[in-house]
Amino acid sequence: MTHATGASQGLARGLAAEQDGYRLNTATCGVPAGRPTAFQFTVTGPSGAPVTDFAVHQTKKLHFYAIRTDLTGFQHLHPEMADNGTWTADLAALTPGTWRLYADFIPNTGPHAAELVLSRTVTVPGEPAPVPLPAPADTTTVDGYTVTLHAQPMSGAHQLTATISQDGHPVTDLQPYLDAYAHLSAFHEGDQALAHLHPANAVNGDHGGPTLTFQALLAEPGNWRVFLQFQTAGQLHTAQLTVHVD
Repeated sequence: MTHATGASQGLARGLAAEQDGYRLNTATCGVPAGRPTAFQFTVTGPSGAPVTDFAVHQTKKLHFYAIRTDLTGFQHLHPEMADNGTWTADLAALTPGTWRLYADFIPNTGPHAAELVLSRTVTVPGEPAPVPLPAPADTTTVDGYTVTLHAQPMSGAHQLTATISQDGHPVTDLQPYLDAYAHLSAFHEGDQALAHLHPANAVNGDHGGPTLTFQALLAEPGNWRVFLQFQTAGQLHTAQLTVHVD
């Protein structure tokens, strides 16, 4: 079972700027190329006023993602909010092209409040240099770690497991990251629908791994670009894989 914070946890979503009366508002539809940007936005509620009360989920009040249309340049940030409800996300430099920016949050309206993911696109000026999506693969390496995905997910619910090793040895010292031993973000090729998942494994100090089990709720068939984030010795690692869903 995943760490569910709403009825739609894990389902592909996040392609609208407004849902259930909540709206993602950005100060600009463009972002400069090649340099870090303090990107500002607000979330307004059904009353039309900026929301300032957010529930903490996965240790944060809001998660912010950025990805280019070719599914490169992934960023997962935790912005700061001013008293007036204005959030500032410190984006690393973006390359030219069209990017989708996502805000993932739960309004603090009670124990049954649903998790929402809203998004908007922004344009980064310049001549885009699209990167072809890498072919589907079961294994990748990052920072000396080998990450292997087991089982081919089908659209809808299906179990997916990830195994992490280093120099051929199982890794058993994963540290908690966002209240879990990993965070998996997946973006659908073409429309950039977002799914994010957390392993079912119980957290017990710095003793995670080597196998993490996810309930892979990837609602649409096709290729998904998967970003698996995990932490060891205080360092965050991000493994990237393409997964094909039939």
